[in-house]
Amino acid sequence: MTTRRIALALLAAPALAHAQSWSPTRQVTLVVPFAPGGPNDIVARLVAPHLQQAFGQNVVVENRPGATGAIGARYVAAAPADGHTMLVAASGTLTINPVVMRAPGYDAERDFAPVTLAMVVPNMLVVHPGVPARNVAETVEWLRREGGRAAFSSGGVGSTEQLGMELFLRRTGTQATHIPFPGGAPAMQAMVQGTVQASILNAATVAPQVQSGALRAIAITGPRRFSALPDVPTMLEAGLPEVISASWSAFVAPAGTPAPVVERLHAAVTAALRQADVTARLTQAGFTIEASTPAELARIISADIARWRQVVREANIEVN
Repeated sequence: MTTRRIALALLAAPALAHAQSWSPTRQVTLVVPFAPGGPNDIVARLVAPHLQQAFGQNVVVENRPGATGAIGARYVAAAPADGHTMLVAASGTLTINPVVMRAPGYDAERDFAPVTLAMVVPNMLVVHPGVPARNVAETVEWLRREGGRAAFSSGGVGSTEQLGMELFLRRTGTQATHIPFPGGAPAMQAMVQGTVQASILNAATVAPQVQSGALRAIAITGPRRFSALPDVPTMLEAGLPEVISASWSAFVAPAGTPAPVVERLHAAVTAALRQADVTARLTQAGFTIEASTPAELARIISADIARWRQVVREANIEVN
């Protein structure tokens, strides 16, 4: 081992020991603020057995749905900051609720200690095959000719799909009418049926429809191409780098959780995310495993809140 490597190892050793020094003394609860079966629930249930093995304590998944994740988020924000409770949060819970709700009951930047970004799936601009457009420039020209007569769908008011499309419309100087649906599946079905003509929807959800020809992919609203559809360019490649819209899941703890506890939670959760069974299941579903640092997650939360606050203000969106 070189002198430099020895020095780095000596520097890293105390930090690693510090992170490993805390362990739970009772059951650990992963709170999912949605009903069972969704992406957050899936990642929580995949990670839980590995955390249980790492901690030597029971790890349970508790679903507390309601108010697009706000009920579960409030519960965790008020929980003891001792490492025994984490929120498995969706991007909308942490970065959209705070800017579309008058009183979400929590402050995403002040009431939680970031642990790790778990996984990400981008949204994608798609059009019905009857729309005469095959790229972003042609879609913009078609929307301008329509003059606001075109419609777009989303999984609900205040969803990442709606805000992503509103962002696209405003950055391209175009208009379209929003038709919200109770979830991504019916929003996609409306696209397939031609009830709406152009939408920004979850890339994993609509990928099979694109592959079958029922919908036409225009661009990925993320920094990288989507592995399931590698030929679809990004908005960055189309000259619209600011049009970013994605769904992600993250683990956060109550604010005030001591740094050594956050370090231990981070080490355990990211190790679980990198387990072969977890990675295979989530990758198959279209997600990209991120396993970020707490600081990286904090920056993502702040950046998304700032982006969506501007879009909400410009589009005059409010849930309650």
